[in-house]
Amino acid sequence: MDIFIKESAEGVAKLAADILGNYATRGAVLGLATGSTPLPTYRELICRFQAKELSFKDCSSFLLDEYIGLPPEHEQSYHRFIRDNFTHHIDIDDAAVHSPNGMADDVHAEAARYDAAITAAGGVDCQLVGVGANGHIGFNEPATSLQSLTRVETLHPKTIADNARFFDGDESQVPVHVLTQGLGTISRAKHVLLLATGAHKAQAVKALVEGPVSAFCPASVLQLHNHATVIVDEEAAQLLEYSEYYRFAASHLDDFAAQ
Repeated sequence: MDIFIKESAEGVAKLAADILGNYATRGAVLGLATGSTPLPTYRELICRFQAKELSFKDCSSFLLDEYIGLPPEHEQSYHRFIRDNFTHHIDIDDAAVHSPNGMADDVHAEAARYDAAITAAGGVDCQLVGVGANGHIGFNEPATSLQSLTRVETLHPKTIADNARFFDGDESQVPVHVLTQGLGTISRAKHVLLLATGAHKAQAVKALVEGPVSAFCPASVLQLHNHATVIVDEEAAQLLEYSEYYRFAASHLDDFAAQ
């Protein structure tokens, strides 16, 4: 696991954009995350596209998750979120932006179909993820099997409370169930890129980097991945016991290793 501690959220976004941009130039399969953490990275990538520094026209993408029961056009669906905040602002083919169908008649069959579609595409080259305050990645809540595949998940009340801000603060409007790539599915990506910013993520960052590998902290599964990169700001890194070593190690990685 490569760990980079940047001074600010802006620094996190720029390094993440460097890595994702490198994959874009290869026409890679990108795994895209939603939520507030990746937004600065998406804005940075959009700026680079508009400056003609990047093109995504040969890329395809798969989203991590989707709410069950929200139609694609709903303003809080992740199908719409990724288009409003990223893919409609770059040159990726909209038909190549894939997400689970939260309106499927059989959501369990949809989960299996989506997992198979990722495999059929050759797998994800670089999967972007955030981390929840309770250590979840995607919507894999604590006690999730470390080998789980795309499936139906019930959200933790803390996750529902955290996401209520996107629903005018009304927790009753947040769907309880989601379709999410499982930890096993995420782990099949060739490269996993995790971003975390803010003091409220510090405990989760410490647990995923320095704690035991445990279903209690789903993101800790990245300790078992052979190419995982964690980029955090100073606030999110504040509880890391070995932060000085991580800074030293990062400063001695060459550009190839950092990608």
